[in-house]
Amino acid sequence: MTKTSFLALWKQILLVFLATLLGYVAVFNWIEHRRRKNGPWQMTFTELAGVPAIVVNQPALQFTNITIVFGGATAQTNQPQTVAFEHGRPAPFDLPFGKCVFTDAIFLPGTATCEIFGHEIQLLPRTLTIDRVEHPWRAGEKIFLPNRPTVIVPAK
Repeated sequence: MTKTSFLALWKQILLVFLATLLGYVAVFNWIEHRRRKNGPWQMTFTELAGVPAIVVNQPALQFTNITIVFGGATAQTNQPQTVAFEHGRPAPFDLPFGKCVFTDAIFLPGTATCEIFGHEIQLLPRTLTIDRVEHPWRAGEKIFLPNRPTVIVPAK
């Protein structure tokens, strides 16, 4: 193998490497943009007239100011606090009141399922589910939930 053919081979290898690297960076950035373009669910934990409530927002999907009020419940936390479900993390994890039992933040807004004062709240782009009953998204809606004590199942 001559020196010129050896250099030509290395130039080709370098060009293929650079083209592959540029293609990878372009595809990775496109996928990341698609993954994050809608932004995360935002859940603000607050009180309305001394009663714990959450306010759900997802501005990209035009789901704004959906308030869920938990009648008969009391919260021992400093309000308001906002949690954005934008990063995957091991579930369950604590929230200002209640806990998040599932998150899927691969393609935002994704899915978030929380247990709050004995109620299961699931945020999906398609629908809001409360205690496994679907509720259509309506901006500015207030949903009042009765107090539901946590059920403790005795060990056998």
